[in-house]
Amino acid sequence: MSMRIRLRGSLFLIIGLSLVALPAIPSADTPMMPLEEIRPGMKGVGQTVFTGSRIEEFQVDILGVLRNVIGPKRGLILARLSGGPLAQSGVIAGMSGSPVYVDGRLIGAVSYALGAFSKEPIAGITPIAEMIELAALDTPRAPMKAARLELPVTREGLAAALRQSLSSFRPFAERSSDVQAVGAPELSALASMLRPIATPLVMSGFHPDVGGLVAGAFRDSGFEPAGAGGGSVPVLTRPGSTAPLRPGDAVGVNLITGDLSLGGVGTVTHIDGNKVYAFGHPFYNLGPTQFPMTRAHVHTVLPSLFSSIKIAETGDIIGTFQQDRSTTIAGQLGAGPRLIPVEIGLETARGVKKDLTFKIVEDQLFTPLLTYVSILNSLTSYEREFGAATFTVKGQATVKKHDPIAFEDIFTGDAPSMGAATYVVAPIAFLMNNDFERVELESLKLSIATSEQPKTATIERAWLDTVRPRPGRPATLKLLMRTYRGDEVTHTVPIDIPANASGTVSIMVSDGSRLAQWEQREVRQSLKPSGVANAIRALNHARKNNRLYIKLLSSDAGAVINGELLSALPPSVLSVLEGDRNSGNFTPLRSATIGEWEVATDHAVSGVRFLTVNLDSIN
Repeated sequence: MSMRIRLRGSLFLIIGLSLVALPAIPSADTPMMPLEEIRPGMKGVGQTVFTGSRIEEFQVDILGVLRNVIGPKRGLILARLSGGPLAQSGVIAGMSGSPVYVDGRLIGAVSYALGAFSKEPIAGITPIAEMIELAALDTPRAPMKAARLELPVTREGLAAALRQSLSSFRPFAERSSDVQAVGAPELSALASMLRPIATPLVMSGFHPDVGGLVAGAFRDSGFEPAGAGGGSVPVLTRPGSTAPLRPGDAVGVNLITGDLSLGGVGTVTHIDGNKVYAFGHPFYNLGPTQFPMTRAHVHTVLPSLFSSIKIAETGDIIGTFQQDRSTTIAGQLGAGPRLIPVEIGLETARGVKKDLTFKIVEDQLFTPLLTYVSILNSLTSYEREFGAATFTVKGQATVKKHDPIAFEDIFTGDAPSMGAATYVVAPIAFLMNNDFERVELESLKLSIATSEQPKTATIERAWLDTVRPRPGRPATLKLLMRTYRGDEVTHTVPIDIPANASGTVSIMVSDGSRLAQWEQREVRQSLKPSGVANAIRALNHARKNNRLYIKLLSSDAGAVINGELLSALPPSVLSVLEGDRNSGNFTPLRSATIGEWEVATDHAVSGVRFLTVNLDSIN
C-alpha cells in the first residue's frame, strides 16, 4: 500500500514538474501592450522552437524604442535576448516572428538583428499593433517589372536575372539621424545596423549547380540556405488541442512542393481565430499573395559567428498566407491556395526514365522564375550540363478560358538545357505579365527526350524540279541539308504558285532564327497582339529550331497597318493609306509573301538560301 502511494506520489510529482516546464501559451484573446507603454528596463518572455516542435521560453530585456526606423511612424522595440542557446548562437535565423510578452501582454515579434558577428543577441521587436494594422490593408499588388533574360542564356546571365527578379524592397532608415530613440537616445546609432533576421531557405531536390544559383539569388534578398528537405512532415497536433499552430511554433512558406521543394521558415507571432501573423518583417513585401502556409519542423540550431540558423524543413499545407507586408506575413488556417501542377516526363540517352511532379505558386513574379528553375534543375539532375547534347521538348501549358500553349522544338549545342527552359518559360512569363487581362495558368505538362549527340543540320542547297514553273500550277521544291555527321538529308516540298503571280519571284528557305530576324527587319516594328487570345495564337506560331521555313516572295508591295500584316496591296490602296495620316500606324513593306510552307525535321536547322525564279507566263 505504501509502495503504491509512493509511486502515485512520484507520478503526480513528474506530471507537476512537466506542467511547470511547459511555457504558458496565450489564447487568441491575449491582451496586447501598445508601443507607448514600453519602457527601458522592462522584463519579458519570448517563445520559439529551438529543436523539434517543442516551444521554449527565452528572456527579453527591453533596452528602448526606436521610432521611424522601418518607415515613417514605424517603430522597433530594441531588446537583449538570453536563455536557451542564445548566449552561444546570438539571434538565430528562423526566429523571425517569435512572440514576446511583458506581464502577460503581447508586445510584438522578434524580427530584426544587428548586422553580423554581433557579440550579444540584441534584436528588434516589431510592435504587434503594426503587424495587425498592415495585414488588414486591402491595397492591390504593385506592378512587377519582369527581369530580362538575355539571349543566348549563360550561367552569368541567369544569375543576374534571378537576382533582378528576387530583389525586394525592404523599407528601412538609411540615416541614423532620421531615427528617434525613446528612453535611450544613444541607441539611435544602432538603427542603421539593424536588418531583418535572415529567413532559412529550405531546399530539397536541387542539383548543386542549380541550387547554388538559386541560393545565391535568394541570399541577396535576406534568405539563408538551410539545406534541409521539405514536404514530408505531417501536421502535428497536441493532445487536447485541435489547433495546428500556436504562437511560437515554426511555420513555413512554400513556393514549390513535390519532387522539388523550396520555401522559407519563420515563427508564428499571434493567432486570432483562424488568422495567423508571423515573421514581423516581410517575406518579399509583395502585398497581396497566395502562398502555402505549412507546418515546419526544426532539426537543430546551427551556431555560427556570422549567422546562426535553424536547420528546418517544411511540412503539410495548413493554410494560405494572403499578405506579405513590411511588418508581417499574415494569412488564414484552412485550405491552401491553388497551385500550378507541373509534370515533366524525362527520357535520357542513357535509358533513364523519370516522371517528375511538383506544384508551383501562382504568382506573377515567382511562377515564371520557379518554372524556369524547375525545368533547368530537372534536366541538369539527369543529364550532363556541359558538352554537346540535344533536348527534344514536347508538351503544353493549359490556360483557363483560352487555347493551350503548345511546345514542340529541339535544342542543341553546348548548354541546351538553358535554351529548353527559356523556350517553355518565355511565353508563360509574357502571359503572366500581360497588359490585357489576368491569366490563370492551369497546368504544365512536358515530355523531354535527351541525346548526347548534337543533332544539327545545315541548309546547303535549294532547287526546283522544273526550269520554268508556271503560275497556277504546282511545283516541287528540293532541299538538301547536311547533318553534324556529314550525312545528306533531302526533303521534297510541293508548293503552289498563285495564278496571279507574274514576272520574277523569290523563294526563301531559312531556319527559324534567321527568318524571325528577316521578318523583323522587313516589318521594322513589332507586331503587337491585341489581346491574350491573339498573343497565344502568335506564341503557337512562333518560329522553331527544328523547322525548315519556305517563303514565296513577290515584288508586290504590302504594309503593316495597326499591327496587322497585309501583303500584295494594290498601288492605289497603298497610296491612299500612306497619304492618310488618320489611318493609324502604317509601315510599308518592300515585298509581299504570296506563299508559306514549313517542314518538320529531327534536327536543329541552321542556314538560309534564296532562289530566284522567272515564271513562265504561258498557261
